[in-house]
Amino acid sequence: MLKRQTIGLSDILLLRRVFYDDGIISVDEAEILFALNEACHAYHPEWPEFFIEAITDYIVYQEAPRGYITADNGHWLIDRVSTDGKIDTKTELELIVNVLDKARWAPVSLVKFALEQVKHAVIDGAGPLRDGKALRAGTISEGEVDLLRRMLYAFAGDGNVAVTRAEADVLFDIDEAISASAPNPAWTDLFVKAIANVMMAASGYAVPSREEALRQEATLEEPDEQTSVLAALLSMVQSNLASVQDAYHDQTAEERALARLEHQRIEIITHEEITEAEATWLVSRLGRDGRLSPSEKALVSYLNQESPRIHPVLTEAVCRLGAAA
Repeated sequence: MLKRQTIGLSDILLLRRVFYDDGIISVDEAEILFALNEACHAYHPEWPEFFIEAITDYIVYQEAPRGYITADNGHWLIDRVSTDGKIDTKTELELIVNVLDKARWAPVSLVKFALEQVKHAVIDGAGPLRDGKALRAGTISEGEVDLLRRMLYAFAGDGNVAVTRAEADVLFDIDEAISASAPNPAWTDLFVKAIANVMMAASGYAVPSREEALRQEATLEEPDEQTSVLAALLSMVQSNLASVQDAYHDQTAEERALARLEHQRIEIITHEEITEAEATWLVSRLGRDGRLSPSEKALVSYLNQESPRIHPVLTEAVCRLGAAA
């Protein structure tokens, strides 16, 4: 296969039989699969599915600790699928997302790496997400927003884990990159909910599951002659955030202790620290380039109008940014 640089259906059936004969895929066999995927650009349509399934089986279900991804295993995987931090093929990107989906917990560095692939597509207008698509740099598609949401869901598993600083950092970068383009309601819906989730966690609230906190509700009404695009965006944000606001509540002492234990457990298993977003960091990121993006304006306007109780540092910043907007 390596010599002829092609993979046929008979090759896939042979590999499946050999690799799964003993029910175990070894690290050497995983390396062979990566070598084949890199060298063979002509392959049967069933190859991507087999490749993703086999590597996921190896790294999630056979490498210790089973069901989890450690920082070392995550770095091994990143090294195999990327060059200078960027993934070249859609198959390798889907592999990363599938591993995040299947693992009970994964290191923050792996989900950040996954999110950054969307960021690269948005900023550069290139990469596997943009192949064959007429999308210019500085814009984001609904499909890319859906992929970001899937990645954010996958990292949290079935726990109530707030969006982390590393994840929020990438989302802010994407928002800055698309700030000059026409508003995308799907993006604004995800962005404001994710950043609101970070703000509420930094303000001492117990957060809901990410499925609830980030659920999709993007419906932007066409603005009439008297309604600006920003006003229409604000109306959508108000409606969408109001629908999830009741899911947040003041943390009890017991809930704070359980949240700390959950973070410690993830850190022990993955061997990687989780950095929570602090209020001062959030303030430094809002309007970092000297102006608020349309999505940031909608979030700040909502917070000013609805006045949820948030950290004093955030309250001061929201008031100041709202007055300047």
